Amino acid sequence: MRFGFMLSEVAQGLRRNLAMVVSIILVTFISLTFVGTASLLQLQIGQMKNYWYDRAQVAVYLCTNVSPEATCPRGEASEDVKAQVQERLDSPTLAPFIEKYYFEDHEQALANFQEQFAGNAVAQYVKAEQLNETFWVNLYDPNQSPILTESFAGLAGVEEVRDQRSYLDQIFLILNIASLAAVSIAVLMLVSSALLISTTIRLSAFSRRRELGIMRLVGASNFSIQL
Repeated sequence: MRFGFMLSEVAQGLRRNLAMVVSIILVTFISLTFVGTASLLQLQIGQMKNYWYDRAQVAVYLCTNVSPEATCPRGEASEDVKAQVQERLDSPTLAPFIEKYYFEDHEQALANFQEQFAGNAVAQYVKAEQLNETFWVNLYDPNQSPILTESFAGLAGVEEVRDQRSYLDQIFLILNIASLAAVSIAVLMLVSSALLISTTIRLSAFSRRRELGIMRLVGASNFSIQL
């Protein structure tokens, strides 16, 4: 009998504060959804990093006729420059770090550019000689790319040495910010949910203060009063 009375009181309290109960459930559900989404996103980011970083290449861009004069004062890289770059890549200093490399000339660069930007009107105005001839290098350990950069720093005929991971870092930075934003929103909503629960309990206790006083007088337990 007493247990049935307690259940009826709980049900009655829920009916009285139905809107508040629904609000708490929705806020808690949404906040936990954000937490789950952020966790899955972080897991996916980690997997993507491992996959793409292992496949990232280092590009040694040679000078062209349209390269900035500050970095390429002699104009397009000569055959001697290409041979010098290849010799350094094959040298005992760099060879232990290099898994493989290949050379991409103007025509190959143009073909890849047109394939990548197929359907773009700009592609038809790009000429082969405007694109850099490039040595594409795969390293055993992509984290050792600074060794390659330092080796070609200041070499005449080399416009730039670019680690493709620099492009990936920007993408992953945006994804990490989105993940942190989701976690922040989830924390705020969980705090809001806790405040709603606290407010609901206080309002319920205040609205039933006379009944609660009577229950205390008749010796009801704290558990019964809280229910």
